[in-house]
Amino acid sequence: MYFAPPIDYDKVMQLVPCGKLLTVGTIREFFAKQNGADFTEPITAGIFVSIVAWASYQRAEDKTPYWRTLNAKGELNAKYPGGVEAQKEMLEKEGHIVIQKGRTNIKYYVNDYEKALFTL
Repeated sequence: MYFAPPIDYDKVMQLVPCGKLLTVGTIREFFAKQNGADFTEPITAGIFVSIVAWASYQRAEDKTPYWRTLNAKGELNAKYPGGVEAQKEMLEKEGHIVIQKGRTNIKYYVNDYEKALFTL
C-alpha cells in the first residue's frame, strides 16, 4: 500500500486541462503503479484531494483546478468549497453536462464523464 502526500495530489490535479476530468480512483491507480504498490490508501486519498481543493480555494494565485477531479463513477464532491453546486457551476462553464440521480438521496454526476477522462 502506498500513501501519497497531499502535494503529490496537487501536482497531478494541476495537470488536468480545461474540458478534461480525473477521478480520485484514477489518481490512486497512477500513484500505486508509479510506486510499485498494489494500491493507494483510499481514505487519505479522499482527505488529501479535499485538502488540495480547500488550499487552492484560499489562494489568490496558482489555482489548482480541483473541480475537474471527481469521485467514483463521475460523482461530484460535496466536500469541495461551495459543495456540489459550486463544482457543478464550474464544470458546466467548461462544457460538461451535470445530471442529478436519486429521489431522496440526490447525487450529481458528470454525464458520460468517461469520454472526458484525462490520461495520466
